[in-house]
Amino acid sequence: MEFLISLCILSAFLLVGKALRANITLLQRLFLPSAIIAGFIALAVGPYGLNLIPEWVLRNWQPLPGILINLVFATLFLGVAIPGIKKIWSSGGSQLCFGVVAGMGQYFIALLVTMLVLVPLFKVHRLFGCIVEIGFSGGHGTAAGMKHAFDGYGFSAGGDLSLMSATVGILSAVIVGMVLINIAIRKDYCTYLSEKKGIPSYKKKGLIPEPKRFSIATATVASEAIEPLTFHFAIVGIAVLVGWVMLSGLKAIHPEFDKFPLFPLAMIGGLIIQKLSIKAKINRYYDKNTFDRILGFSLDILVLSAIASIKLDVFVAYLWPFVIIMFTGISWMVFCVVFLAPRMFSRFWFERGITEFGMQTGVTAIGLLLLRVVDPLYKTDTAKAFGFKQMIYEPFLGGGFITAFAPMLVTNLGIWQSIGIAFLFMLVFFLISYFSGWVNFKPDKTA
Repeated sequence: MEFLISLCILSAFLLVGKALRANITLLQRLFLPSAIIAGFIALAVGPYGLNLIPEWVLRNWQPLPGILINLVFATLFLGVAIPGIKKIWSSGGSQLCFGVVAGMGQYFIALLVTMLVLVPLFKVHRLFGCIVEIGFSGGHGTAAGMKHAFDGYGFSAGGDLSLMSATVGILSAVIVGMVLINIAIRKDYCTYLSEKKGIPSYKKKGLIPEPKRFSIATATVASEAIEPLTFHFAIVGIAVLVGWVMLSGLKAIHPEFDKFPLFPLAMIGGLIIQKLSIKAKINRYYDKNTFDRILGFSLDILVLSAIASIKLDVFVAYLWPFVIIMFTGISWMVFCVVFLAPRMFSRFWFERGITEFGMQTGVTAIGLLLLRVVDPLYKTDTAKAFGFKQMIYEPFLGGGFITAFAPMLVTNLGIWQSIGIAFLFMLVFFLISYFSGWVNFKPDKTA
């Protein structure tokens, strides 16, 4: 009963967050998701604020992010037509190279600042630099999933700091992203901005009027036999189970994998299930929109419960090193958009760069939102290139295997060796971009 009531209270906060988004202009301009608004409200009335939420409610909320992130990652490849590598590379190769340079750069610059500044001045843990990529590129779900790994390496504050990093990342994605867009408008960096119509009012409020409403899913199995949502949720469950079996095997091979999170393997489990389903022709009964609804539901609950469960005393204890590392991460991503993007993209550099900025600091949805501001009719090839890039990028960075292995590498190889590996990744993918003919050292930034 306590668990049920805890979920009901969580639902109430979600609706309050939605109501505020629909009625407060500032929140609409910031495009903050209702789950984030609700999370901050819950945090404000929790033990670090008004202390109105019972301890048993928070105790039931705390495990949710670490559980739900597995469902989020398991759905990523389910119901998706998987194109060949040649097609992915021809359309999204330059976007992938830029994404890897930006993503690995978050490790490189953050670990470098940690070693040169934060360890000598503030005596922080050597894994402190990992919270940038985990929070920015990975997001709240990845941060929650990595909490166990941080605990295992003696950096128990890492999980909470990563959640704060994810929150700062989303705010930066929207606020800094819109500043960059406004600068680009004045400097004529956008290709089709003359046709800009802005974001419709209903999207800002998050309430769709009747003429623009649409179906969120399609039934592919008869509800007399099994409810369509139940069917799709069962497929997601099998994907997570496949990931769990793989993780159990890894743990049997080496005890170091006891600290490895489940969610990257749940994603691989989803990919395996999708591949087998295509061969068995079962995939024709998969509805991608239904999988997206499962993902979206899990992510909303995950984000709210993650923010509401943040331990603010940990944040206060690490205030100045946290501020420095966040400034470092944001500065790096601005550098990527302003300096690297025009040199690594031969066409539509700002559209491609700002989309990556939104994803690498916030979430994929914010990246696409920023793209829609500068390319409302999708006349550039950015959306397609970004989609193909994500198919290769996500299994490794932004919550994939590299993200999951990073604390292990820093702990076992050392921080300087890890900085060298991050730089090597950046260099290799920059050279791949260069020899593919995508790099121009003297770009014309104007569209």
